[in-house]
Amino acid sequence: MQTDRPLLVIATRNAHKSREIREMIGDRYEVRDANDFPGLPEVEETGSSFLENATLKALAISRLLPGLVLSDDSGLEVDALNGAPGVWSSSFGGEEGNHTKNNARLMAEMAGQQERTARFRCTMVLAEGGVVLADFSGTVEGTILSEAHGAGGFGYDPLFAPEGHERSFAELGPEVKNAMSHRGRALALVREWLEANAAIRAREGTP
Repeated sequence: MQTDRPLLVIATRNAHKSREIREMIGDRYEVRDANDFPGLPEVEETGSSFLENATLKALAISRLLPGLVLSDDSGLEVDALNGAPGVWSSSFGGEEGNHTKNNARLMAEMAGQQERTARFRCTMVLAEGGVVLADFSGTVEGTILSEAHGAGGFGYDPLFAPEGHERSFAELGPEVKNAMSHRGRALALVREWLEANAAIRAREGTP
């Protein structure tokens, strides 16, 4: 679909993640993701940090597509588990992207644990033409619940209650979650950068 809006490609095939970002980025950009470009290769996430993985994805995809590319690497850090699952959050249960197995392992690992503090961490990298333009990060502190609550959200949302709330992200609904989530906080910085950059380009008379 052709539009007058500039293109912003999210370097992911995770439809849940794309939807959250699309809702938060607004309508200034035509937001697509990797599912809209079937020929794109999978980018192996070999980094040891969220920043390294997000950078790998942003650079690889921005070399293949025009316009801006935004990558996201995020996960759950549990203090009682020495920061695990961390960068392995999406495969913690032994199968990539299987939220049921990931949550089951987390509940098993946390059985009997008194310390239940944790945080979601998100790092985003914006790139164009194989060049990193900027990176952004956001975190949200909270606790791991003893059992899953709620049917909304995705991933570990049913097991995570953000600081100041007794209900899980899966119960709070997208508007509340997006306003305080790790991804929402990182994306707020992305939006600030995009707006500032658009203003600079307008002053310089560049597209």
